[in-house]
Amino acid sequence: MSLNSLRPILELLVVSALVFAGHMLLFQFVFSGRDAHFLYTIPQLYGFFVLCSVVILSILIRMKQKNIDSVGNTFMLLTCIKMVLAYVLLHPILAATHSEVAAEKTNFFVIFALFLTIETTVAIRLLNRN
Repeated sequence: MSLNSLRPILELLVVSALVFAGHMLLFQFVFSGRDAHFLYTIPQLYGFFVLCSVVILSILIRMKQKNIDSVGNTFMLLTCIKMVLAYVLLHPILAATHSEVAAEKTNFFVIFALFLTIETTVAIRLLNRN
């Protein structure tokens, strides 16, 4: 893979790092202590979603090089697989009874939506580049 083809992954990592830093600062200063009882820490969630996104984007980049007509279907399949994995992670949170469970659910869904948005944007850009 050339350096230009890896640009979407680099962009993903930069945007993820910036949002992660902002998220951590938010929980450090504004919501101090609310994440003490979270089942998954914020770095664990970001790590999971960054790993999933890098895998998805790597496969999409490779798929674009081989057969651009399959990129959209591949994206949908990989996103569905990621959603199943995310639900497996989310299930214990849904069953939790601690006092901050609503904040933890919101935190999880915000991170999930963020990475879904990033992946969708990059997939659209990959399909538009010919």
